[in-house]
Amino acid sequence: MRTVDEQLERILSAAVRPAPVRVAISDAHGLRCAEEVVSARPLPGFDQAAIDGYAVRSVDVVGATPAEPVTLPVVGEIPAGSRQPLRLQPGQAVRVAAGAPLPTLADAVIPIANTDGGTARLEVHESVPSAAFVRRIGEDVQPGDVAVRRDTVIGAAQVAMLAAAGRDKVLVHPKPRVSVISVGDELVELARTPGAGQITDVCSHALTAAAREAGAETSRAGLVRGDAREVCAALQDRLPFSDVIVVCGAVGGSAGAEIQSALAGLGDIDATRVAMHPGSTQAFGRLGPDAVPTFLFPSYPATALLLFEVMVRPLVRLALGRTDPYRRTVTARLTSPVTSVKGRRGYVRGRLLREQATGDYLVQPLGTSGTHLLSSIGEANGLIILPEDLTEATVDEPVTVAFLPSPQ
Repeated sequence: MRTVDEQLERILSAAVRPAPVRVAISDAHGLRCAEEVVSARPLPGFDQAAIDGYAVRSVDVVGATPAEPVTLPVVGEIPAGSRQPLRLQPGQAVRVAAGAPLPTLADAVIPIANTDGGTARLEVHESVPSAAFVRRIGEDVQPGDVAVRRDTVIGAAQVAMLAAAGRDKVLVHPKPRVSVISVGDELVELARTPGAGQITDVCSHALTAAAREAGAETSRAGLVRGDAREVCAALQDRLPFSDVIVVCGAVGGSAGAEIQSALAGLGDIDATRVAMHPGSTQAFGRLGPDAVPTFLFPSYPATALLLFEVMVRPLVRLALGRTDPYRRTVTARLTSPVTSVKGRRGYVRGRLLREQATGDYLVQPLGTSGTHLLSSIGEANGLIILPEDLTEATVDEPVTVAFLPSPQ
């Protein structure tokens, strides 16, 4: 048997980031920037009023108080978006809207609340220092400043910076494309009622959702009969459009061996068992002219989801440009005992809790009556990881737990 770490080393060495593509900034959210974006213009682009008020020279309102206001003539009004230049003379005021360009010589804006709101003559009740309530040209970003750094994940703030820098498109690392295929003569689509000996296809829907949660662009390729030639043809169809392929139901038994033998004509496929429980039966290879990483998993949905979490998700995260592809882990104390298979790394779904008195993590094992059971998965927010040399862990024993946060 190959260890989990040895298998992961083989898998992660196949990680390739898709070539960068240029997309509209509205489509870049959540992707990793593939270039250093430099601003071509200042932000703000001109001196402007930060609030509604009156543009003045600060020296003209020195000493103004409610008891002894300074009176100034109002010689005009500048709305936001105005393109008409206006020059302020000493001892004058101009009504301005928030975002409006300041008139020449003005160096401050007086809030309306600090005046009598006059339209022809203005009483100023409070002085303001120079630059008060003014946004200066380039005070946020200067031409040549980096607006978004390479490898930054583009969120709302980065989209704002790209727009402010005058960019309508940006070079990004696209999401890796993950295709999911279900194999089995017994499988039927969700819209059909299963007959005798038939099973509704759960695996491909679950794995497609897991791939999307991992950050991939997904494609559910549907059902394929358990015929080696048909499976081969389905894979050949998906290879040009995939960065990763996951096949459930094409491993184990004589049928699995026949399928793997046929797939060997498309590239390297290795069905060595892995020292983990559940999910030791699996296969991994690189198929097609582009050596696309391809996984073959059992058809049990709970096991397939676990294998995706342990084996496929880290590969997808690396392809997205993440330097650490693994889930965050904590140490937690068990609330009930668990057992594991000797010589294999054990994985048990669990519910992480916090002890109120100490703040320590506790973990309640779920689904211990059967690794094939789906019903406990929805309640799990953690994955208990048991080392290969452990066969039994008792109540209050510390264990490692990987966070499985709920999808947002």
